[in-house]
Amino acid sequence: MFNIDSSSFDVIFVANATAGIKLVVEGFCGHPKGFKYTYIRDCHTSLVGVKGLAEDISCLFEDEMTEWIQKPSTMKDERPGLLAYPAQSNFNGRRFPLVWVKQLRENHPGWYSLLDAASHLTTTPLDYSDTSLAPDFTVLSFYKIFGYPDLGAVIVRRSDDARRILFQRHYFGGGTRAAMTADGFHAPRTEIHATLEDGTLPFHSILALDAGFTNFTRLYGNHMNISRHAASLTRVMYTLLSSLEHANGRRVCELFSVPNHGPIVTFNLFSASGQPIGFAVFEKHSSMQNLALRTGGLCNPGGVQKYLDISNWEVERNLGKGRICGNDVDIIEGKNTGVIRVSFGACSKIEDVCAFIDFLREFYVEKPNLETTPILPMRGQSVRACMARF
Repeated sequence: MFNIDSSSFDVIFVANATAGIKLVVEGFCGHPKGFKYTYIRDCHTSLVGVKGLAEDISCLFEDEMTEWIQKPSTMKDERPGLLAYPAQSNFNGRRFPLVWVKQLRENHPGWYSLLDAASHLTTTPLDYSDTSLAPDFTVLSFYKIFGYPDLGAVIVRRSDDARRILFQRHYFGGGTRAAMTADGFHAPRTEIHATLEDGTLPFHSILALDAGFTNFTRLYGNHMNISRHAASLTRVMYTLLSSLEHANGRRVCELFSVPNHGPIVTFNLFSASGQPIGFAVFEKHSSMQNLALRTGGLCNPGGVQKYLDISNWEVERNLGKGRICGNDVDIIEGKNTGVIRVSFGACSKIEDVCAFIDFLREFYVEKPNLETTPILPMRGQSVRACMARF
């Protein structure tokens, strides 16, 4: 899957990507002087949570991250550093440079890279055949690729430094020690995965991976076929959403994704008068039309704040007004607190795109003289007729 073998990398099975991040960070916490942590602002909550364990913290925007990584470090520090970022933003599909990993090694000795690949791998492969470009630690979720089993993994780049970091972890569970006494002495096993997989592994799920890989190849051929398919649907969706206008010429959608990145289109809806349309009401309405999508903060607080222009004090104020993650409080003081996200994958079809755009035109686009006839054909008509309008 990564064009690698066990001579250069090791695999640690975990419950999910979040558990993988926690496992890696436990190793850094074992350093007697703590560790430094730098992460990109647009990331999953699981990467944000690491900051509570680090001694020094830097939360950077993309341009700040690029500048910091490319500037060689001149400071000497005994503490290890951890740089973490997603290969693809789960908020809007933006993909961040994988070359950051190599630049970090060249310019910042004593720093390690943690790549959250969970969102990226849903449609697109990663190639680690050149080990100099591979992160020290990669976390992923198999269920986001195959649908089943519910299992994650940490891909660890074999190096003495990475091994030493992980073996600093204080906690250990059954089966991970080569020898030990009940009141003190213990010696870890030599293999990385054998030392870190505490207790009984989910062996049924691990065995099910064989069926996952086999059926994945049988149905789709390879990962790149899915990538091309999902990318083409994303381009169509992005173009059509961008073209939606009310009768008065006002745009219907504010888009937060950019073309030619991941297969995700994130946006919000606005009425003809410019008022925001709440994502919670929209989600309920769309589900009644058998349209499956996700709304809200998407477990990405940095993305929400950046793209919706929400400051720290507004987040605290919104909490006081009843806004918590996952509830239906979607608009406060005339501003959306979350977004609408459409994602594409192996099973998505052009009919899905047409059905969704048709739904928006029918219910959310104001037409001249209050006409209710949608511009696109209704569901059930041919895709050819749908696309001919554009």
